[in-house]
Amino acid sequence: MCVGRTLEGITIRVIRLSDYAIEKWNDSLELPLGQVGEIVVKGSVVTHEYLHRPYETTKAKIKEADGTLWHRMGDMGFLDEAGRLWFCGRKAHRVETAQGLMLPIPCEAIFNQHHLVNRTALVGLGARGQQRPVLIVEPIAGHTPTLTNIAGRRLKAELLELGAEYAHTQAIQEILFYPRFPVDVRHNAKIQQETLAEWARKKLGIRN
Repeated sequence: MCVGRTLEGITIRVIRLSDYAIEKWNDSLELPLGQVGEIVVKGSVVTHEYLHRPYETTKAKIKEADGTLWHRMGDMGFLDEAGRLWFCGRKAHRVETAQGLMLPIPCEAIFNQHHLVNRTALVGLGARGQQRPVLIVEPIAGHTPTLTNIAGRRLKAELLELGAEYAHTQAIQEILFYPRFPVDVRHNAKIQQETLAEWARKKLGIRN
């Protein structure tokens, strides 16, 4: 998903993926154009800390030699040659399978094309590096397929066929239906992926 170019006074970079705190900025962190990593931003809009949350501050801020700060967005994406930023999903929502990294937004965009799909959520079950990718589907209003009825089996088959057309979605072989996605109370577009992952884990009988 292209989100455009940076505004004046704002600097955006993409750095290597890491779940650990990064105390000091180093140019070697930055990835080349076109490579997906974590989005970081520097400018007057960047706050110095989270109030009374030192651990979160340490995880989210990278200090330059002159004391200025980079803020780690917790989002994944890449910059293209035209200077545009492409958003690929939350870092916490990435799926790491034995075959490689899968990102929510590029994968979900493929299945969201189906006329009976309102939206989808990609979740990963299991330990990172060995996760099982599962696509959870919120059908359009008034359409309530299940995995056992004809409508559900047909929709699942069509979605798997759609996913098979693209290299980055071919690994998705498990599809579940969820009537209405849980979302953040402040942002209807912010799907609670963690809640869906836990539901899928129980639905499929996976313990961890």
